Amino acid sequence: MFYKILVTAALAGALLSCSHSKPQVSDNRFSLTDTMMSRIRIDTTRLENVKSELRFSGKITPEDNKLASIFPVVAGYVTRLNVSLGDFVHKGQVLATIRSTDIADFEKQRRDAENALMTARKNLKAEQELADSRLNTERDLTAAQREVENAQAELNRINEVFSIYHIRDGANYNIVAPISGFITDKKINADMQLPAGFSENIFTIAQIDEVFVTANVYETDIARLSVGMPAEIELLSYPGKRFYGKIDKMLNVLDPETKTLKIRIRLPNSGYELKPEMAATVYISRNEPDKKPAIPAEAVVFDKSRNYVMVFHSRDSIETRVVEPLRTTGNLTWIRAGLQEGERVISRNALLVYDALND
Repeated sequence: MFYKILVTAALAGALLSCSHSKPQVSDNRFSLTDTMMSRIRIDTTRLENVKSELRFSGKITPEDNKLASIFPVVAGYVTRLNVSLGDFVHKGQVLATIRSTDIADFEKQRRDAENALMTARKNLKAEQELADSRLNTERDLTAAQREVENAQAELNRINEVFSIYHIRDGANYNIVAPISGFITDKKINADMQLPAGFSENIFTIAQIDEVFVTANVYETDIARLSVGMPAEIELLSYPGKRFYGKIDKMLNVLDPETKTLKIRIRLPNSGYELKPEMAATVYISRNEPDKKPAIPAEAVVFDKSRNYVMVFHSRDSIETRVVEPLRTTGNLTWIRAGLQEGERVISRNALLVYDALND
């Protein structure tokens, strides 16, 4: 028996000590060397509320009120395209130019309105002269004034159309960015003919300095969630990295096809790491009312269909104890039976110590 303990202790020293120093053996007991002590970590069992972790699938989406879809208001020929998918654009920047007969018609309407206004003003001047000579009635003068007002209103309307359509020269219509942001969708190309009645949006611009993670929640989990609960997000694009936010909104309407409820988690995105449509996994922890002893998950050793922890009393008194885990969430494991609050356990390199003591 003494020989077996000596050999086992030597094996543990070889695994855990870069200096290959042998564990000390005193009174037939296993004792950790200074090198082994430096390679383990000892944690104290704490009584904590049991946490359950819910996991949902989702994706990155831009904020609704920071999204602009641009539709063509005229038919015509795309003569110039200034941006590509993914480009950042500024508010007021010209995205594309369309040459359109619709614009030529607006030019004619403006010229007609300008001529009508000029004629109305001449008529008003003539009526004013007649009124000064008492050769017409007050009604005639009032009618001439109304004609000027109507002609001016029509010209103002046409000029407003020019302003909205960003018409600058001839029959060209400039498509202008209504907000600053990234081009997330583009459906036109240079030399493309846009037919009359084209109803699809030709550009989508999104501001993504803040984004949402939109996740689908099944009916069985709805009652376990509430606005403000903290959430952790993992993305396929950044393995091993987690982003942190809170539930910003629960939409309260179930999708009739998937029978799921959508929740939104707001995330800051100043560096533009998060791109719309990225796949995301959402983890939400929830405190249960019960409290149980909690230890680091790495302190639990599974062997021969049972779970063990290495209870540390002193460097030459380490107990291998059977425990019954209740739940593991993140890096914590809650113990249903076998461990009490305040007891110390080896967490780092527990498996090596277990092997040294139980081979």
